[in-house]
Amino acid sequence: MSTGHGRRARRTIKVVLTPSWIEFDGAAQVAQLRRTVTRNGKKTVEVVYLITSDRRASPATLAAWVRSHWHIENKLHWVRDVTYQEDKSLVRTANAPRVMASLRNLAISLTRLDGHASIAAANRHHARDPGWRGKRRMR
Repeated sequence: MSTGHGRRARRTIKVVLTPSWIEFDGAAQVAQLRRTVTRNGKKTVEVVYLITSDRRASPATLAAWVRSHWHIENKLHWVRDVTYQEDKSLVRTANAPRVMASLRNLAISLTRLDGHASIAAANRHHARDPGWRGKRRMR
């Protein structure tokens, strides 16, 4: 059970060796992860299925993998979608979308390396004071 962001979540996972009828090369285990989330008294249930080639992965390990995936989603993809409005980009031809995604990733990484927790706040700060570089002002 975990709580945060105005919600309470309960996660359960069931893991079995891959049944013979699943025709997925390399599949060793399948799992069902069930999330029951209560927010403002309203309960929702989400079920996710996983396939892994790791025969020895424990249920706790598989659950940690799923959580780490969402950590990446929240730390990078959400920032690209919301802060940099990547989904609204009109850059759609040749290599330009890949180049722009790389530049956004670079900007996010450099901002985090500079110690900023909020990419949006850092962008606003740099937009107001473009000469600012970390702890020192450029001359």
